[in-house]
Amino acid sequence: MNQIVVKCKAENGAVIPEYKTPGSAGADVCAHIPNSVVIPKGKTAVIPTGLYFEIPAGYEIQVRPRSGLAAKNSITVLNTPGTIDSDYRGELKIILVNLGEQDFTINNNDRIAQIIVSPVTQGIFELTDSLSETERGIKGFGSTGV
Repeated sequence: MNQIVVKCKAENGAVIPEYKTPGSAGADVCAHIPNSVVIPKGKTAVIPTGLYFEIPAGYEIQVRPRSGLAAKNSITVLNTPGTIDSDYRGELKIILVNLGEQDFTINNNDRIAQIIVSPVTQGIFELTDSLSETERGIKGFGSTGV
């Protein structure tokens, strides 16, 4: 397993991200809230984690849903995968959406998302007047079948 050091500052009582198994790609992050937050069905909430990161240049942290929370309660990360850039030093906050039929309560220290440290390649966008031809061409949404 490849590893890289990511510095993490945590507010008092915040839970440090943790990999639950040796083969886990994502580390769980938890809510860091003074009071429970109810997310009404069909609505969103921004949930603080109390975590701040110093991500090495050339890397990002991706924020993704927890599969169990999504499958069992229809709670997911709205902008998935969310990106935390290496030059951001603010608090990690998770945008959750309740796609379920019932209101859902988030409590302090609940595992609400997972984060993945990933390398980044920046593109060099070069203006051109033409693009190479392909079999697919300009065919878009649904063009390859069901």
